[in-house]
Order: sequence, then structure tokens, then C-alpha cells
Amino acid sequence: MSFKEHLNYRYLLYPFGLMRTKEILKVNPTIIPQRFESKESVITVYEYNNEIFTEHKCIGLKDCSRFSTTDTVKWINVDGINKENVESLAALFNIHYLITEDIQSVGQRPKMDDINNHLFCLLNMLYFNEQKEAIEGEQISFVLGAHYVISFQEDADRDVFNSLREKLKVAATKIRQSKADYLCYVLIDMIVDHYFLVMDKLGDKIESLEEEIIKSPDTRSLAKINQLRKELIVLKRSIAPVRELVNGFVKSDSSLIDEATRKYFKDIYDHVIQANDLVENYRDMMIAMQDLYINQVNLKMNEVMKVMTIVTCLLAPAAVIGGIFGMNFDRIPYLHNQYGFYIAVSLMLCIPVWMIFVFKRRGWF
Repeated sequence: MSFKEHLNYRYLLYPFGLMRTKEILKVNPTIIPQRFESKESVITVYEYNNEIFTEHKCIGLKDCSRFSTTDTVKWINVDGINKENVESLAALFNIHYLITEDIQSVGQRPKMDDINNHLFCLLNMLYFNEQKEAIEGEQISFVLGAHYVISFQEDADRDVFNSLREKLKVAATKIRQSKADYLCYVLIDMIVDHYFLVMDKLGDKIESLEEEIIKSPDTRSLAKINQLRKELIVLKRSIAPVRELVNGFVKSDSSLIDEATRKYFKDIYDHVIQANDLVENYRDMMIAMQDLYINQVNLKMNEVMKVMTIVTCLLAPAAVIGGIFGMNFDRIPYLHNQYGFYIAVSLMLCIPVWMIFVFKRRGWF
């Protein structure tokens, strides 16, 4: 291993490996996490029905107050979570304080609640960081009301809703003909569908690692196995609770969910089950890959030991013959024979050649 490879290996094991472990396992529900609040929140309101569509950039909360009484469907998207703005919006739309606490929380388990004529859900949007080869998550919250859906995002620079924004501009789409509960379904469905894109990228990493282990396993391969297993923990923790979340919408008796919309949430439920099964398959593959790595290393060691054993066996006749003729006795056969040296050397060469023939015939190498 070169010096550069050694440094890369240490970097992979320590800064990424150990720090990533602490990042994944440091969740403690008894400790109140500290959120780094955004200095400012960007509020965008998409208002529509089957005839009109408008997009509003709200400068302040006063601009949002006029949307609390209209009958059109509204998607109020808040980029950047700020305590003051969250509490002000909650007061404007009569959102329960328990929901506002969950919106401002950090590291929450995905869940769904029905509180004070609002349906609230919280889950993670997942992204795959190509540079770090790690899965990153962003906590997002949805509040479903009578004619609106409010979404709270932590990061204003990325989300998975760009295709939805384009669909809202087209009057003939189903979402323009539907109510706010269908909008909520589409938002959750896009997050769940993006899980599969993240898992596809992780699956590509697993596939390339498997080929690497089969061809030339080394200590760096083992570090990559541990790295991918940690990313699967992040996937499992983010996706598994979403099944219960979606099931809450399916079984909810709230008047905010139309009976015609429940079948769409059932479709998300099927997708979440499929995603969970895929994560379990990846997990089984990583366990099998670790066994494959151990088997490949053992096989490589066995090959080395076999070569060394064969070499030792081939040199054994020469060592025995040399030892016999090197003893300090006065009378040794062929000791004073003019051809004794040539006879001894011939035996040292012929016996190993005969041994190679026997080993080859028995299939030992």
C-alpha cells in the first residue's frame, strides 16, 4: 500500500467512519436538540383552482393573512425555519402549539397527528451526496387544513417539488381539479418516490463494491462495507416509520381527507412497503458482502499458504539429502566416489520434479 493510499484509508476510517457513527447514533430523545434558526424565512404561496393559478412571494406575514380566508386551494411553502415566523403562521391559521413544537424540533421520528382540525405529518427528504458518498436528510413538515397545505423546509436551496410547481401551472392536470388533501398526497408521494432514486445510487455503490471485492479485496474494501452499512442505517431510520405515517392518513376519519383520496394514500403505502423491502435486501446484501470479503481474504491467504507449502515440500528432499551427506561420519556411501556429488544433485532435482508430477496429477494445484 502506497503512502497516499494509506492516508486515504485512514481518512476514510477515522474522519468519515467514526464521525459518521457519532452523527447517526447521537439521537437522544431526553435531550432538547438545538436548532440553528434561519435568519430569514422565504414564504411562497401557490394559489389555484381549476381556473386560476397564481404564485405569490410573501415579504412578511401580513401578506399571508389574506390567504387564510379564501376558498381556493393554497400551498404555502416556508423555506427556512424561524421560531417567530412559525409561531406567527400557527396563530394565523389556528395551528395547535404541539404542532409548532414538532415543526421546530430536530431529529424527530417521522409521524402523523390529527390535532385541532389539522392533519400534521413530519418526515425526511433524503439526498445522496456524491462527494461524501453519504445520505443526507432534511426534515420537512406538512400541515393540512381545510383549503391549504403548509410545508416547512429547513433548506431553501433544494427540494424535490420542482415538477409539482410545473404541474400547477397546467390547468388540465388532476391536481388543479382536486382539493388540498390531494395536494398533500402529491407532496408526500414525491418525497417517497425520491427515496427510490437515493436507493438506486446507493445500489450502484453496492454493486461496484461487490465487483471490487471479487477482483481484489483489501482493507479499504472493508472500510467501504462499514461505510455503506451506516448509510443503510440512515435509510432504515428515515423510511421505516413512514409506513405508519401514511397508514395514519389511510385510516384517518378526518373530514379533511376525501374518500376518493384515500386510494392514493394507499398507493404511497405500497411504495413505502416496497422501499422498506428494498432496504432490507440491501442490508442482506451487505451482510453477504462482508462474508464474501472474509471468504476472499481467506481464499487469498490459502493460495499463499498453498504455494509456500508446495515450495517447502519441493525443497525438503534437497534438505534431507544435503543433511545426510553433510554428517560427520567416516563412512558414508559414495562419500569418496568421484560421481557422488553428481548423484546427490541429481536426486535433489529429480525427486522434486517427480513430486510436482504427483501433486499435479492429484489436482493439488
